[in-house]
Amino acid sequence: MKKLLFAVFVIIAALAFFLRTPDTDPGAMQQKYTNAASKFVESSEGLRVHYRDQGNPEGIPIVLLHGTAASLHTWEPLVAELKDEYRLITYTQPGHGLTGPHPHDDYTFAGMAEALDLVTEELDLKRFILGGNSMGGWVSWRYALAYPERVDALLLLDAWGMPLREGEEEPPMNLGFRLLGSPIGRILMQHYTPRMLVKKSALQSVSVASVMDEATVDRYWEMLRLPGNRRARALAAITDRKPEMAERIGEIAIPTLVIWGEEDQLIFASAAQTFDERMPNADVVIYENVGHLPMEEAPERTALDIDVFLERTIKQEIDQ
Repeated sequence: MKKLLFAVFVIIAALAFFLRTPDTDPGAMQQKYTNAASKFVESSEGLRVHYRDQGNPEGIPIVLLHGTAASLHTWEPLVAELKDEYRLITYTQPGHGLTGPHPHDDYTFAGMAEALDLVTEELDLKRFILGGNSMGGWVSWRYALAYPERVDALLLLDAWGMPLREGEEEPPMNLGFRLLGSPIGRILMQHYTPRMLVKKSALQSVSVASVMDEATVDRYWEMLRLPGNRRARALAAITDRKPEMAERIGEIAIPTLVIWGEEDQLIFASAAQTFDERMPNADVVIYENVGHLPMEEAPERTALDIDVFLERTIKQEIDQ
């Protein structure tokens, strides 16, 4: 009996070893996922951030922050639409992509804002438009609360941070987020992240499935498996994001454009209404047949709405 139990243990251990998903090679990933616009800036504490500064160097600067599981690449379709008019700064947040984990495992607002400050100081940006999607939207409005003197306007695309409305149930979430919500899931995902899991989670996040082609799924999968990123994802999932800060969002008086995909199954579009009700200077647009990533699923319309919004608000002030 003992021999049988030992044999079963050996088989399970062997399967666990051979089925685990290994880390990707940082050098190979950097070569594959950088381009001529890619640069890196590193702090004295060891935080190294991948960023791009693109578009019209004389244009109004717009800093764009991606959401959980993504990277600066998520903004490339929007950059292509706005590059003639605006200066567009994108970067990959700590715990993601080629930036990698935060050196002190800090995935609070302070840790995420550290990367934003590092990039903007490197580029000598004193004031800018700040935009973000999902978790990046949360960092954006939190930053506007903390440093109102630096942010001229906000662009919130399916942004996290508003409570559920009365009578609402929690959204179904995608497979990846459901696993991160479980202690066992967080442990397993640090070692076992098959491509099919990443693909299913990515497809559950969008309504326009064509944006999640095979190359894009590869990028998500490979970036997730860079050393330290899977552990960072698990730590970030249990980090206190201080949801009570949503009570203060009415203090943000700068012009704000709230864009939402009506089919978003990660953060319901009703959250856009909450932003609108709580913020004194917000405009809201809702896109039919779009999910959680309007900048990828509807880049032309997103770019047009941003341009019209900035023309009516920020550009008029500059002209005066």
